[in-house]
Amino acid sequence: MSKNRLFQIPQFNFKVWILAAGRLLSQVGTGLTLFYASIFFVDRVGLSATAVGICLGLGSVSGILGRFLGGSFADSQSWGRRKTLLLSAAISTIADLIFAFTYNFSTLAIANLLMGLGVGLYWPATEAAVADLTTLEQRNEAFAITRLADNIGLGLGVVFGGAFIAISENYRVLFIIDGVSFLIFFVIIYFAIIETYEFSDRQSNFRQGWIIALSDRRLLVYAVVNIFFTTYLSQVQSTIPLYFKSFTVEGNFSVAIISAIFAGHVILTILCQLPVARFINRYSYSNALAISFLFWGIGFIAIWLTGIVTSYALTWAILALSILAIATVSYTPVASAFVVDLSPPSMRGIYLSINSQCWAIGYLIGPPLGGLALDSSPQFARNFWVFLALSIILGISILQYLNRLLQKDNQKEF
Repeated sequence: MSKNRLFQIPQFNFKVWILAAGRLLSQVGTGLTLFYASIFFVDRVGLSATAVGICLGLGSVSGILGRFLGGSFADSQSWGRRKTLLLSAAISTIADLIFAFTYNFSTLAIANLLMGLGVGLYWPATEAAVADLTTLEQRNEAFAITRLADNIGLGLGVVFGGAFIAISENYRVLFIIDGVSFLIFFVIIYFAIIETYEFSDRQSNFRQGWIIALSDRRLLVYAVVNIFFTTYLSQVQSTIPLYFKSFTVEGNFSVAIISAIFAGHVILTILCQLPVARFINRYSYSNALAISFLFWGIGFIAIWLTGIVTSYALTWAILALSILAIATVSYTPVASAFVVDLSPPSMRGIYLSINSQCWAIGYLIGPPLGGLALDSSPQFARNFWVFLALSIILGISILQYLNRLLQKDNQKEF
């Protein structure tokens, strides 16, 4: 593959670009709050790291319900992809308004429950819409483009959020801006997107679709693998910022330095998203995910070293998040494209709902686990990253079993 091909702009249905633009705008708001929310609620509101982790976990509980409903609604003739996306944006807007006025555990829990529901509704519907609008050959790159839009928005939000906090230290305004970004996303979907899937009279009903999906052993084994990845991702967003702020031997990083490190992480993610997606197209889904596992393991070892070294901790932190950026972009487009490839077209929403449930479960496990690690001894908090690095051995073993299942299915077809 030529270098020009790696960076060439792909040709898609214009609605894919509209969806990507809407996602970029909504992610700007998310980036304003994502990396700073845990710091704000611990340092300014006065909640413990464990309490904040529990609230984030509650958002994942409602996210499980949201993803279940999102997949079902997306495949329903009464709702479809478009209406589900509109409902998601409306609920997320309300959640941000509650975040802006949160002063205790109870209101933080309510806000997270609503945000989890809104995000849960969003993912199956948006990924089903992208799959509807692309061919099999385009799909991996299309998911890479929409993830690229997410990351660009996230990067802009992180940069502006860090600058805003440095100037005003008013975290609450960031939640209001995030709510406005979801409102803009609602308007874009309402006026620019029509329903992307043509429903037929033979559409599987609610019960049939879930029975078929939950009987697909390939999908269920893959879901176990996917929970590893989403648990890893949750550590980057919820645990690593607090770890950098409080657990480095050389000296804890300031919020400004943490903002700069994560801005660089997101920028590298943006730059690598499309080239890495095109590069890993040459590998099977299972091999591509194994490569991603290796990057996650190396990245977590570098995070561990950041905490224990007595010099150059900042260099290790930058290196660690650079490696984790590669790990992320080698995982996200492959995950969605693989599930779409497994699913019948009439059940894409349900299959992608199960894929998205892995995110809810990973974020249910990850933040409380990370919070408990940080609330333990400093030594335990640092060794936590070694444990995560070693866990890739189990993940790769499950991938090998999945690969054997896929090979058996291919042999049956012939």
